[in-house]
Amino acid sequence: MFSIEHEFDATVVTLVDEGRAPLQEDVTLNAFEECVTVEQYDPRTDSVQKITLSITQVKDLAAALNLPEGLYSRNRG
Repeated sequence: MFSIEHEFDATVVTLVDEGRAPLQEDVTLNAFEECVTVEQYDPRTDSVQKITLSITQVKDLAAALNLPEGLYSRNRG
């Protein structure tokens, strides 16, 4: 299950893990004009872990999801 919310400066997508245990914590993606952040609560450290991807990295990730193992370079055009 997931939700999509449009905020003033970002689109926020929250992914909720469903199904059999063990379940993972919710994952929140904040899509800004210049980057995307991915956040997830870590109960071991009682803190939210956050990574930031550039728009280029997000495009590379989207392309990688449909490709077999290998080393690739996307056309930037």
